[in-house]
Amino acid sequence: VAAGFHCIEIASAAPITVPTVDKLSLRVLIDSAHDQFLKPQTVQGVLHQPPGNGRGQDYRRVLHNQWGLSLFAETQRADETRAILLDFGYSPDALLNNIEILKVDPTKVNALIVSHGHHDHYGGLTGFLDRYRSDLAPDVKLYAGGEDNFCHRVSPSSVKGQFTDFGQLDRRELAARQITTVLCETPTVVADHAFTTGQIKRSSIERILPNTFVERGIKDGLGCDASHYSPAELAGQIIPDEHVHEHATCFNIKDKGLVVISSCGHVGIVNSVRQAQEVSGVEKVHAIVGGFHLGPAPKDYLVQIVAEIGKLKPDVVIPMHCSGLNFALEAQAQMPANVIVPTTGSRLTFGA
Repeated sequence: VAAGFHCIEIASAAPITVPTVDKLSLRVLIDSAHDQFLKPQTVQGVLHQPPGNGRGQDYRRVLHNQWGLSLFAETQRADETRAILLDFGYSPDALLNNIEILKVDPTKVNALIVSHGHHDHYGGLTGFLDRYRSDLAPDVKLYAGGEDNFCHRVSPSSVKGQFTDFGQLDRRELAARQITTVLCETPTVVADHAFTTGQIKRSSIERILPNTFVERGIKDGLGCDASHYSPAELAGQIIPDEHVHEHATCFNIKDKGLVVISSCGHVGIVNSVRQAQEVSGVEKVHAIVGGFHLGPAPKDYLVQIVAEIGKLKPDVVIPMHCSGLNFALEAQAQMPANVIVPTTGSRLTFGA
């Protein structure tokens, strides 16, 4: 129990033994676009199966796209399988709609992971639990990067010094739905098949591009424990968001290397991958996947970061969500044989 909250566990700080899996399938439950004309392709051994027309059995229902991300990860090791739901999109109606249309089986889920405390990544969570909690294992857990996930976040408005509300993840709602949250400030093995990076060191040339601001403190059980932070960050001050506890979700694919999934990459995609390499002891990067938050990047900075990604020698780079069209185009220019651009409903298969 941390800081008097029930339903919170702290992950062990002991070094982890990184699991290896034979195969990983990633289903894109939510992203910001759907393209029914995409063709199946295999790039550097990674199979991309596009979503087709995205319609349900009732033609009037179709995949919902929105600003946000949700990924359904299924892994196999010998005859053992696991499923993890990583992030939950902006709203439950989109997530629940797409789960049904894509015929994903949520009852298989062994663990839930939230990448960081932005509404476009946790917004669908409580609605998902309201619909499916009784079908999930009683002891299913939510793995979060740290206390920071529960802070109140605001966005700058057009008036200097004024902010608009961007909400907060409510741990009371999770507790009410019998969900224990594990704070993974250190690297953590999830469902025996995946691992998280823990807190990501900032060693590259990357910088945090302006986004949300954060307010530390707790009121009526809502918010984050300000005693967790340095005096400058304590309660009541609205400060730029440093994303202290954004973590990446990773898989080590047999004979292929690491698949590193950064849902937003505010702390830097190169930093995230280096952290995964360091905690796993695996140097080879098979795939870098997810949101890289380079949509707002100036051109010269973007060119520089794509070059740094190239130095990591990934087999494939798979941009989603907040990576930006500018990133996809620059990555295709610098690494033409290594880029896959999926959409909502895509399935990506890594390994045998």
